Formats: sequence, structure tokens, C-alpha cells
Amino acid sequence: QVQLVESGGGLVQAGGSLRLSCAASESTFSLYGMGWFRQAPGKEREFVAALNWSGGRTLYADSVKGRFTISRDNAKNTVDLHMNSLKPEDTAVYYCAADREGFSTPSLLRSRYHYWGQGTQVTVSS
Repeated sequence: QVQLVESGGGLVQAGGSLRLSCAASESTFSLYGMGWFRQAPGKEREFVAALNWSGGRTLYADSVKGRFTISRDNAKNTVDLHMNSLKPEDTAVYYCAADREGFSTPSLLRSRYHYWGQGTQVTVSS
């Protein structure tokens, strides 16, 4: 069972930047594909970004492409989400998730992710 803990959320002005980090408890962290999702009030949880075990293959939602970067450090069991040029519509609770089947190919499907963190709030003011 992988336990995931997110950190780094907060309040930022539009145009600003934040870095979210997710720490995993599992020593076999490098075997998992990892992803970030977000959920705004009254909306479904949506895909943001994902990467495979090495970080060599990445996926991004169109809404964040060019502004967000996902990365991982397998030695530290962490995955980060670097968010630049933030917009008010990026306001949401951001969740880190682990995919047992995502070793080689990352997925944008929420159903593929078996383990989830508790979420961290990101608020972007206009």
C-alpha cells in the first residue's frame, strides 16, 4: 500500500508560481507511474499531468500544457508539479496519485490510479 502526502499548496496571485510536492512511503516507488489531478468546487476531479517511472514519458492536460511541469526523484520517492503562469481557473484541490500499471506508459485515466493523497489546496487570486 502506497501512502502519498502532498505539500506546497497555498494562495498565489494570477501569473505567479507554485511547486507542489508529493512524498511516497513505498520503497518500490520507482515502479509506479505517477500523476497529478485536481478538483475544483462543484466539478469532477480532472487529470493534470502524469509521468512514467523514469520521467522520460509525460502527459499533460491541454489546459496546463506549457505552464506546468511534472518531475520525479526516485531516490527521494517524490514527485513534483511545477506550476507557472497560474490562472484563477487553476484554483482547486490538487491530488497526487500512483498507478501500478504506469511503469512504462503514464495514463490520464483516473481509474488507473490506485493510491491517492489527501490533497493540497491551491488558490489563485485575480
